[in-house]
Amino acid sequence: MNISEFDKRLQKLLGSHEILIKRKNEKLDGGNGIVDRYRYPVLTGAHAPVFWRYDLNPETNPFLMERMGINAAFNAGAIEFNGKILLMARVEGADRKSFFAVAESENGIDGFRFWDYPVLMPETDDPDINVYDMRLTRHEDGWIYGVFCTERKDPNAAPGDLSSAVAQAGIARTRDMVNWERLPDLKTPSAQQRNVVLHPEFVQGKYAFYTRPQDSFIDAGEGGGIGFGLCDDILRPEVKTSVIINSRAYHTIKESKNGQGPAPIKTDRGWLHLAHGVRGCAAGLRYVLYMFMTGLDDVTKPLCEPGGYFMAPEGEERVGDVSNVLFTNGWVARENGDVLIYYASSDTRMHVAVSTVDKLVDYCMNTPPDGMRSHACVEQRIGLIDRNLKLMKK
Repeated sequence: MNISEFDKRLQKLLGSHEILIKRKNEKLDGGNGIVDRYRYPVLTGAHAPVFWRYDLNPETNPFLMERMGINAAFNAGAIEFNGKILLMARVEGADRKSFFAVAESENGIDGFRFWDYPVLMPETDDPDINVYDMRLTRHEDGWIYGVFCTERKDPNAAPGDLSSAVAQAGIARTRDMVNWERLPDLKTPSAQQRNVVLHPEFVQGKYAFYTRPQDSFIDAGEGGGIGFGLCDDILRPEVKTSVIINSRAYHTIKESKNGQGPAPIKTDRGWLHLAHGVRGCAAGLRYVLYMFMTGLDDVTKPLCEPGGYFMAPEGEERVGDVSNVLFTNGWVARENGDVLIYYASSDTRMHVAVSTVDKLVDYCMNTPPDGMRSHACVEQRIGLIDRNLKLMKK
């Protein structure tokens, strides 16, 4: 490839990338009155800068080959920072290693552009093999915390077993979203921890964590459910005891597993929680999103939980590296009452849906809970039908 061909190909790559970044998103028609979905993903692997993937020097890369591919961008934490919406995305390279990178948007709906450099997360004395799924919490102590999954090979794995792993909660903090201080990993009584989230306020003068104890890397086993526990010292983070505030249940959307999504949103009626639930089906595990609320005075006190899922994969969202999955670990409550909900589909791409605090509180408090039995669920629906038919006859 001569220099002119190299330059033409480079300009085409840069131009196509710029078109993707500047593409306007479109609110989809219809919907269920709770959230508005948008047509295009807000982040994909293709959003990664060209200079992350290609060596742009014609002397060392004369054919302008992609040297370090990007497979996906998903499972992003979210925060409003200096008037911009920032997503702390899980970016997965072609080598399967995940890393964190910040993408920025003016409006939170489109125009997300990655910062020039990904986050070089400091390591502990026991280096992570993989890091992913960061939840961002702006804490009342003045720091922004990132709590994420840190994965290492299981030291007790049998010889030749190269898939068994141990997951724990890594913790880092920052004031500028650029420079990160790594803290020790969270200690808990559980063999494995995933989907750990820091509560934004002190509880009884202590730091508080949502946890998800589980017996193995994949299966919840006798563990599972969303736990809640207190920590005396964030510099020596340990949750010695926890209580389950939202449990799994047979023949529900969270039969196999469930986990806290982002940190909850405080409202005048209670804390709004967004979570994921997992059940098994013929195609494998199906991940959906659901909501619940807990008390203001006692965050462990359940107030309400609508039956069924809040959001489930639709259309192209069903297809990806791990199909039939919605996952969330980021949302932003804005001063005008809007809530930007960031969710990933099928471990491949990031989307946005928009609601309001008032709508989400109404949804949680006035949607019937799961009847837990077919007969009870039909009775609930018949009650709705009766009320509606009476209104329609007036």
